[in-house]
Amino acid sequence: MIPAVRQRYNASFTSERYAAFLRELRSTYYWGPDFRIAETPLFLDRDGAQRVKDAAADILRQLATPAFREHTKAAIPAGLAVPRETPFPHFLCVDFALCLDAGGRLLPQLIELQGFPTVACFQAFLGRTYPKHFAIPEDYTTCFGGLDEDGYLEALQRAIVGDCLPENVVLLEIEPDKQKTRVDFACTHAMLGVRPMCVTKIVKRGRKLFYFSGGREVPIDRIYNRVIFDELLRKKPPMRFSFSDDLDVQWAGHPNWYFRVSKHTLPFLAGPWVPPCRFVSELGGDIPADLENYVLKPLYSFAGLGVDIAPTREKITALEKPAEWLLQRKVAYAPLIATPDGAAKAEMRLILAGDGTGWPMLVNELVRLSKGAMLGVDFNRDQTWVGSSDGYHPRGI
Repeated sequence: MIPAVRQRYNASFTSERYAAFLRELRSTYYWGPDFRIAETPLFLDRDGAQRVKDAAADILRQLATPAFREHTKAAIPAGLAVPRETPFPHFLCVDFALCLDAGGRLLPQLIELQGFPTVACFQAFLGRTYPKHFAIPEDYTTCFGGLDEDGYLEALQRAIVGDCLPENVVLLEIEPDKQKTRVDFACTHAMLGVRPMCVTKIVKRGRKLFYFSGGREVPIDRIYNRVIFDELLRKKPPMRFSFSDDLDVQWAGHPNWYFRVSKHTLPFLAGPWVPPCRFVSELGGDIPADLENYVLKPLYSFAGLGVDIAPTREKITALEKPAEWLLQRKVAYAPLIATPDGAAKAEMRLILAGDGTGWPMLVNELVRLSKGAMLGVDFNRDQTWVGSSDGYHPRGI
């Protein structure tokens, strides 16, 4: 994307630097990354970064309409609504495939979006660690909106901790020590003072929740929710409270927004950044003849589970719940990143955070690099210069 920066980076790269980089990522906090970290970040020029930002702003504009509110009434599955929904999501993640238009300019293409947190604190750690080991221009940043790392963490503090004491906020998850994203939980604990807590460790007294620490019960005033309902329903962990209880607690990332802003939203959106997408239940007999150009996605899954990149008419007509599946036109990821063993493709997740009283603001991003058919780290085994990464662009965007 920026040839001079890429050439300088690749020329200065050594396996010894990469090994030292990984050692720091793995040893700084009590949990390290359990997924592959790419040898390189992505570098975007000013125009490319601005186009990504503009694409996110256009999608946010479409979400901020009465029509979207009406659309999302059907998004929450029966029996999974949680009381005390916030007026707006605290978090929004917008995933773009990085493609090129006919003129060779960057063309972000929407792949997914979610009203749910991501590895936000880990990205602060990763963003400060790449420059310690590799050639990153000093005037480049991973943040948006004029933020530096301190400003970014302040935005996360407002979204996650709010007006509560960190001791009274928990990062709620199912067996957090066994999650692939546990490095982010350790970063959140270190950076914001919010400890990870398994749903099975929570007790309920009346309408209040508590956890045990040092032989005492500590009240929980706010939940930074990282529980995904798909996993909760599959694992059925023994819990002493229910998400459907009317609890005296604040939600940082209310569970309802996980469904309201999700794959369910994709058919609602339109524009140059949005590939065509329809509910399978609305296709009728109008199944595209060129299915090799489409991907079939389940509504309620995560981390690429259930995604079919080679759908057929037989698979589509055999679906038991077609209203819970999407057919989305594939996009052509551009081989943007020159690496020693072939070009890599990139997907960028924009991270938006807010206080729940208005739509969240763009603050940072993460990047995933791939040389395989799909972008997730599970789909690029035995590859190099792929995996979880970061993106840098000139400051001031």
